[in-house]
Amino acid sequence: MRFALRFARRGYGATSPNPMVGAVLVKGGKIIGRGWHRRAGRPHAEIEALRDAQKGGHEPRGATLYVTLEPCCTQGRTPPCTDAIIAAGIRRVVTGATDPNPSHAGKGFRILKRAGIEVVQGVLQAECTKLNEAFNHWIVRRTPLVTVKAAMTLDGKIATASGESKWITGEIARAHGRKLRQGNDAILVGVNTIMADDPSLTARAKMADGKWKMGKAIRRIILDSMARTPLEAKIVSDEFSALTTVVVSRHAPKKRVAALAKRINVLVAPLQRSSSRNSRAAIDLGWLLERLGAENVTSLLVEGGGEVNASFLMGGFAQRVAFFYAPKILGGQDARKAVAGDGAKNLAEVLLLREVEWRRLGGDLLLTAGVVAR
Repeated sequence: MRFALRFARRGYGATSPNPMVGAVLVKGGKIIGRGWHRRAGRPHAEIEALRDAQKGGHEPRGATLYVTLEPCCTQGRTPPCTDAIIAAGIRRVVTGATDPNPSHAGKGFRILKRAGIEVVQGVLQAECTKLNEAFNHWIVRRTPLVTVKAAMTLDGKIATASGESKWITGEIARAHGRKLRQGNDAILVGVNTIMADDPSLTARAKMADGKWKMGKAIRRIILDSMARTPLEAKIVSDEFSALTTVVVSRHAPKKRVAALAKRINVLVAPLQRSSSRNSRAAIDLGWLLERLGAENVTSLLVEGGGEVNASFLMGGFAQRVAFFYAPKILGGQDARKAVAGDGAKNLAEVLLLREVEWRRLGGDLLLTAGVVAR
């Protein structure tokens, strides 16, 4: 099963809106086939493993199939894997996680058992389930799993008072941050980030020769209630502009909205009144997440400034955090905070984290954790 998990991870960033799945076929104590789900619409891991065995001249009949997720039993873009498993004469199926879809969970197991196949469930269940945390969240709630990412000093600052932020963390931490982008379906920032930094918001990697290699195409979501996004901004004018969506409100100037709509996608969203001291109107994040979920966005990486980060975290819309800490102290009352907003009124309202993990990335530290729902 650990071998199957290793293969499943090869689908990182490529399988959405499907889960990552790996499979290994064993017969006579030897591995005769292996495979993983490479991309939505392509054969599932079980089929890849069966084909790999046949390609190597091995007969899968009587073999044991190890697969990280319950085999699918419904017709989608590909036929049911349960049919192929039965037709191949597999004797035993060992699985990690159960299909999280409430309408499918356990159904594949029952079909295999009725066909006389021995089914073993729950091997490395925790690891197999965590592998597809975003998919599991989306398939049940139909909203993307939201991760808030920020790079900050030890005193929680992401930029100086003037907005200077390049670079707080080192290259190793920044490379890991780009890898996080690769694993998400969309990135979200606020319009202030666009106006201050003019970022590309792409998933790319730096090669050994120093050149940049572009990764998968990733959606870019900009919160911009008054349509202030500059027409010359990279996310409006670059080759990936078709992947950019600016979320505006009905109060945005119509001429600005029309100008943006000629180049990128514009989404008009309802507003919710902010509970902050200045009572500013803000995009209804709950509505936006439901809309993105309906468009098969299973995971969203929020890379906003302090106000945007606070709106997701303190508003109860985030499920995970990825906080990078550099061994630096910026200080200053006006330096920009990683999480701004009004904050908790008392300790009882403090946002709690679970399953906290620390990782060293060069001279920096990365904290990843789940957010305790309130």
